[in-house]
Amino acid sequence: MRLPRVALSFLCLLVMVAGRAPAQSPAVKIPAVFAAYATPLEEPWNMVIHDALLAAQRGGRITYAWQDKLSTDAAMAEGLRVGLAKGPHIVIADGIVGLAGIRAAAAANPGVSFVVGSTSAPVPPNLSVFDSNLAEPAYLCGVIAGKLTKSNVVGVVAGQSDVQVHRAINAYLQGARDTNPAVKVKVTFIDSWYDPPKARQAAIDQAAAGADLIWAEREGGIAGAREKGVLAFGNLVDQHAEAPEAVLTGPVWSMTPLVDHVVKQAAAGMVRGESLLDFSAVSRGGSMLAPWHGWDAKLPPAVLDLVREKQVAMKTGTLRIDPSTDKPVGD
Repeated sequence: MRLPRVALSFLCLLVMVAGRAPAQSPAVKIPAVFAAYATPLEEPWNMVIHDALLAAQRGGRITYAWQDKLSTDAAMAEGLRVGLAKGPHIVIADGIVGLAGIRAAAAANPGVSFVVGSTSAPVPPNLSVFDSNLAEPAYLCGVIAGKLTKSNVVGVVAGQSDVQVHRAINAYLQGARDTNPAVKVKVTFIDSWYDPPKARQAAIDQAAAGADLIWAEREGGIAGAREKGVLAFGNLVDQHAEAPEAVLTGPVWSMTPLVDHVVKQAAAGMVRGESLLDFSAVSRGGSMLAPWHGWDAKLPPAVLDLVREKQVAMKTGTLRIDPSTDKPVGD
């Protein structure tokens, strides 16, 4: 859920290649995948991708190599150079850094499918984009928060300001306000994708200001909620184990549908430059609520019924969540 800055020097590249026909490569039985992660592998966003690729490797569908902590433009470029030397059919890269270099590497390797974490435009013939759009399950968490809060104050501890983060937070706030018009919200951006101590302190501060349910959009927020004895929602992965007494559920992202898609294409020798953002939809199995781990037996039945009703509506397409991309501001 991260939007990088797109280098102006590469806008002309986008225009030049946009009209190219889809590329073809020789069909392969087991595609080789290389992943380049900007942040430590432990960041939940990375772990969702990593787990999906490990599962595909265990199933004998791909071979998989990766490198993490490529946190500068130069580090990302070098990581890609090393990874491409191994001859992958698919490169999955985090576009929060070094996007210009990633685009250049894709242009220089038109037979390789580049799948880039970014909300910028795809670049045919071989650079596709994806991201974790968690607006739908975030809305459901907001519904839960609005129904359960006793203080009428709920919070969210977020990472950096970008489009997908804004959408998810605004969906969470929409859900809370739809079910409780009196609710007040606290929103804190820690201006980092991975700074657990800073996120922990932000959650502590929100709890001290009255928030009794906090969405820990960034790693570390759960620790702060647990310390203050307030309830929390995890993010991206099932984080119940971090604080069983505090974590109700949370938006969960699955890369499995997207990985299945790009692996099938590579195995058939197809190379595409397309937007894969819709693979995060609840209806496609790309996002959902984390398991309840017994909390469903503790919550009011009416709350669970409401959440399940909205889940069904999302899956069937009768409920669409289209929140604002504006930066959310707390009360």
